[in-house]
Amino acid sequence: MNARTPSLVSKAPHVGTTIFTVMSALAAEKNAVNLGQGFPDFPCDPKLLDLVNDAMREGLNQYPPMTGVAPLREAVSRKIETLYGRRYDPASEITVTAGATQAILTIVLAIVHPGDEVIVLEPCYDSYVPNIELAGGVVVRVPLTPGTFRPDFDKIRAAITPQTRAILINSPHNPSGMVWSRQDMLTLQEILAPTDIVLISDEVYEHMVYAPNQHWSAAHFDGLAARAFIVSSFGKTYHVTGWKVGTVAAPAAYTAEFRKVHQFNVFSVNTPMQHALARYMADPRPYLELPAFYQRKRDLFRQGLAQTQFRLLPGEGTYFQSVDISSLKVPEKHLSEADFCQWLTTEIGVAAIPLSAFYGNGFDQKVIRFCFAKQDETLQLALQRLARF
Repeated sequence: MNARTPSLVSKAPHVGTTIFTVMSALAAEKNAVNLGQGFPDFPCDPKLLDLVNDAMREGLNQYPPMTGVAPLREAVSRKIETLYGRRYDPASEITVTAGATQAILTIVLAIVHPGDEVIVLEPCYDSYVPNIELAGGVVVRVPLTPGTFRPDFDKIRAAITPQTRAILINSPHNPSGMVWSRQDMLTLQEILAPTDIVLISDEVYEHMVYAPNQHWSAAHFDGLAARAFIVSSFGKTYHVTGWKVGTVAAPAAYTAEFRKVHQFNVFSVNTPMQHALARYMADPRPYLELPAFYQRKRDLFRQGLAQTQFRLLPGEGTYFQSVDISSLKVPEKHLSEADFCQWLTTEIGVAAIPLSAFYGNGFDQKVIRFCFAKQDETLQLALQRLARF
């Protein structure tokens, strides 16, 4: 007898393999320098690894509290208060998550009801839209200004309806590297003030903002903080993206609803790593010195690209550099961003990501993204290959 597998339609039938997986696989196949996927190719601080080992040997290997271990929540609270001037209660307003992606999905599942509208600003990180759709929400796409990627507040105002449940913002911005200004945040605060719209503020690159710019957290602003879930990531800050540990800071009433979903979604997060991160945070220098660390890499990479036909877009934050490819002379003219990235990986030996992958309609503005969170030797090798342009 042949058993039959019943047919199944999932809640995400149209989701395919991400562009990051595709380009990383192609980079490996072609032995290309992978400047596509956003992760460092250098190790974290050995002290942090020692602290993980210490915690494991101390027997800190069982389930932690659902909300996260107290020392880590307390350390996060102190950091936010010191940097952004707002105190979040560690017990009732800060939760440790299994990375920022889980944090955002859990927020959306907690607050979005079927039919609720959620505004996303495109181009946007590729998990936002599926998260909203899985919750039964309606995605409302508002484009950032092409070329500068600054928020278009007239378009944001026009997108708000009585059904708008939330707006999801990301600064510093992936993929463009744009950083929201203080005035941008004040304008958003003014727009949201008469509404009941919830703000989801993705701030995972908060410690990668380059002079003379500054990171303006939603926590800086009373009117935003009162309605905001603020998402952060240890993986980005401490070069341990594979650990998948993040945090959510939000008012107590919001946090209570968030935790109702979190406890059944993940329940808890890796115990020894939480204790290690809490102890490591006793020294603020690693995150305070991170902007200078990455600004040097950014400048090294930009200086090399400036000798080519790539047109550099502003690199205000994150560890990504976007470039305009419209004036490049390539064998096959009129290549789309995606086709150009395939050609660049195969023929030049450097992998990048097309910005069209971050738009629902595949909007092609002839801009691609490189990641410069790499060893200097990696960046130099990539620049040598890109010198062909």
